[in-house]
Amino acid sequence: MSHPATIARTEPVDLVVRGGTVVNADWQGAADVLVDGGKVLGVVEPGAYRAAQAPGTTEIDATGRLVLPGGVDPHCHVGFTSGDFTSLDDYRQATTAAVFGGTTTIVDFAIPRPGENPADVAAAQRAKADHGLCDSALHACVVEWDDTVPEQLRALAGDGIVTVKMFTTYRGETMADEKTVLNVMTTLRDLGGMVVIHCEADHIITDTQERGAAAGTISACHHADTRPELAESASVAEILAIAESVAAPVYFVHQSTPEAVDLVARARGRGVRAFTETVAHHLVLDDSAYAGPHPERFVCCPPLRDADTVAGLRSRVLMGQVATIGSDHCCYDTAQKESVRHDVRAMPNGLPGVETRMPVIFSELVVKGGLPAGRFVEVMCANPAKLNGLYPRKGVIAPGSDADLVLWDPTLTRVVDSSALHMATDYTPYEGLTVTGWPETVVVGGRPVVTTGRLTDPNSQGRHLRSDPLSRSFVC
Repeated sequence: MSHPATIARTEPVDLVVRGGTVVNADWQGAADVLVDGGKVLGVVEPGAYRAAQAPGTTEIDATGRLVLPGGVDPHCHVGFTSGDFTSLDDYRQATTAAVFGGTTTIVDFAIPRPGENPADVAAAQRAKADHGLCDSALHACVVEWDDTVPEQLRALAGDGIVTVKMFTTYRGETMADEKTVLNVMTTLRDLGGMVVIHCEADHIITDTQERGAAAGTISACHHADTRPELAESASVAEILAIAESVAAPVYFVHQSTPEAVDLVARARGRGVRAFTETVAHHLVLDDSAYAGPHPERFVCCPPLRDADTVAGLRSRVLMGQVATIGSDHCCYDTAQKESVRHDVRAMPNGLPGVETRMPVIFSELVVKGGLPAGRFVEVMCANPAKLNGLYPRKGVIAPGSDADLVLWDPTLTRVVDSSALHMATDYTPYEGLTVTGWPETVVVGGRPVVTTGRLTDPNSQGRHLRSDPLSRSFVC
């Protein structure tokens, strides 16, 4: 975006955010933001719009604050059932936690259980969106190819769902074979969509887990050993080969190792439209958590890696090789985790994180790591919006974009405390972490929903967002 404009407007607007530093992915500087009808009307020179000329306009003083686009979390599981467990939050709870953490758009998943129809599952999940405090989009999911899938994918695209999750692990539940992956990639390519894929080689994991079980090392404290880094890199290489063979785009979720990121970066250098997502816990936590008193709380897939791997992954963010940072939010609680802590094969995988994603990454990568604020906005807001067909409606503060704004206090220091958070669980993996930088006021669709850390507008205003075809967004 260009520098802020000067204006001669005198008629009232709904809201003025005045005196802050606006930060977009491609520009930042002192500016006032004008909001009307739920949209950004303008980003203008400080003081260019005079409230005295427009009685009834609400003003928010953003002095000393960063004014960021609302966060877009590209990887969020709401009420997700896997195996014998269902995560504990609904749309209302998940989006309440999201807005308190500065996220104003989540992208959820509609993952079918065995025998369910992908389009039907997506329709049921899409119908929940209006219970939220903020907007949501949706990834569909295909497990097995049959003659009905092409028409289902066309119908989903017609409904604005153009990204489809696939798994290379969890055999017998969500795992898709290579031919199914290729067929879905090809079909989505022609529809302007993209496969979103969880890469871990199931045969390697199964063998490792069987050997662990035989040796008595299959409990939560051994989780990192049961899903080795090799399983991830082997699967990434195979999926990249499939995507390259059919010239289809592909997005890799929660990449946890530098090697996996490098494989994608090299493929992108060959012209493959391939993109890396990392998630907050893989950038901040390491496998020492499995030696602590509650290893089950940290069981996720892929698992937490060793400290050197985490450092290498963080360096890839700083090098610009990572397109997006998500939360992979799965809101299980301690009781669910503890019930099968003796066997990670039966455990619910995933960590709660939709509320902490932005504060933890700002503190660890911007404050401590030197990541520029504009790059933070790029990986947390703009690129997730682009790669999900939501940009420039989301992910940027610009005329015509949705008025989703976060007034961010870059100096506020808090110690993460699960009892002060809003997720529907009894723990956070970041308990006790000192974080610098936290959202103070959050505006959703032009309405202040969180004001100085308090919920001030509890009315559900969430909408299911239709994603545009993605061909114009593959420049991330």
